[in-house]
Amino acid sequence: MKIFIPLFVISILLLSCGNENKEITLPASTGAINDVLVVMDDSMWKGNVGDSVRNILAAPVLGLPQEETQFSITQVTPKTFNNLFKANRNILFAGTDKSTGFSVQQKIYASPQVGITIIGKNKNELIAELGKHKDSILRTFKNGDLKMYQKRFTQNSWATSEVETFKNLGFKIDIPQDFAKVTDTGDFLWFRKYITRSNSMNILAYTMPLQVNDTVINTIVANRNTIGEKYIPGQFEGSYMITEAAYTPFIKPTTIAGKKAYETRGKWEVKGDFMAGPFLNYTILDKENNRLIVIEGFTYAPSIKKRDYMFELEAILKTIQFTN
Repeated sequence: MKIFIPLFVISILLLSCGNENKEITLPASTGAINDVLVVMDDSMWKGNVGDSVRNILAAPVLGLPQEETQFSITQVTPKTFNNLFKANRNILFAGTDKSTGFSVQQKIYASPQVGITIIGKNKNELIAELGKHKDSILRTFKNGDLKMYQKRFTQNSWATSEVETFKNLGFKIDIPQDFAKVTDTGDFLWFRKYITRSNSMNILAYTMPLQVNDTVINTIVANRNTIGEKYIPGQFEGSYMITEAAYTPFIKPTTIAGKKAYETRGKWEVKGDFMAGPFLNYTILDKENNRLIVIEGFTYAPSIKKRDYMFELEAILKTIQFTN
C-alpha cells in the first residue's frame, strides 16, 4: 500500500497537468447508484480498518422497513485495480503512508466519477481519519450519485405548464415523463410510476397553512394523515394512507431550495388494509406566503429492496424550484 498511494497521487497530478491546456475525453463511468469500490489491501480489509469502512458505507438507511445499507461495496486490492475497475463512478482509496491526508478528486479515470483518498501513518491513524471524515465521505458519494441521476431525467420531465398544481402553487419539480399523473387538483399533486404490475413509486406535492402557535415538527405527521385521508385511498372502502403509528419517523432539519425545511423518513401504512412501505417527506417553511410546502415520495414494493427507489425519489424531490 505504501507504493500505491504515491503512484495514485502522481496519476492525479499527471491528469491535472494535461487538463490545463486541453480537454481530455474520458470514458463514461460505470456502476449502479449507491455502489462504492474500495481499493485497499486484503489484510486491512479483513481487519479493523475494513470494519471502519464498513461501519461508514454499510450503515443502515433510515426509514426502510427492512435493513439495507447506505452503499453496496466491492473491495479490490491495489494490485488488482486495473482498467476494468477504474471506470467505477465511486472509488475510495485507503491505505498507510508517511503522511496523513484526505482528498477528493473528480473525473480521474472516467466521467462522472468521484475518487476519495484517505491516508494514515498507520492503521490506527487511518481508522481515526476515516472517523473524522465520515460525514464528508457519505455526503460526497451521495451528492455525486444524486447529480448523476438528476442529469438523466431533467431533460425529459413534465413541463410546469402541464401541471396545474405547479402553476397554482408557484413551484415546480422535475418529474420524469415515465411518471403518470394520478391527481392534479391545483392544490394537490400525485404522480405514480409502476415498477412492476403492482409495485410503484409515488410523488406528492401540496401546501398546508403555517401554524403560528405550533412547531413545524409537531405538524408533519398530522398533515400527512390529513392528506392521506383526503386524497390517498386504499383498496377497500374507508381505507386510506396514514403514518405508521408503531414506528417513530426520523426527522432532521435541512435546507431545500434555499429555504429552511425538515426531512422526515418513516413508514406509511393504509388504515383498514395491509399495505405499507417507506416514505421521504420534505416540509419546507415558506414564511413569505405563510405556508408549508410539502413534497413527498413513497414506495409500495413489498418483498423487494427499496433503497434505490427511495434514492431516486429523493433525487427528484430535490429538484424543486420556486417559480414566483
